[in-house]
Amino acid sequence: MPTNFYERKQAKMQWFQDPNQNNIDNLNNIRREASRHCRNQKEELPRAKTDDLEINSKIKNNGNLYRGINDFKKGYQPRTNRVKHEKGDLVKDTHSVLARWRNNFSQLLNVYGVNDVRQAEIHTAGPLVF
Repeated sequence: MPTNFYERKQAKMQWFQDPNQNNIDNLNNIRREASRHCRNQKEELPRAKTDDLEINSKIKNNGNLYRGINDFKKGYQPRTNRVKHEKGDLVKDTHSVLARWRNNFSQLLNVYGVNDVRQAEIHTAGPLVF
């Protein structure tokens, strides 16, 4: 049974306050148990994914099957959420990135007067007949 965060924190605080051998052994045991738990979880994850792939294969759910196979083949793909500002420096704050994209697309889409074109299309469009 893995220890929770509070127990590990308490053991570390006891070791800081009184670095005797008993506290050191207690902290090492808790760390070892947490490491063992993480290692076991890491080994179980691929098994669970392959079980899901096998189930998708048996029930002929091809979309999820091939999506799962592609995830296995590609591995971990980190998501980059950095954008260069107008001045050239990198922006990685979420609100700043969204503001940068908003400004960029408003500049791109409003160059030719998109609002005027849309209004003209709406007024000149005929009825749809099926």
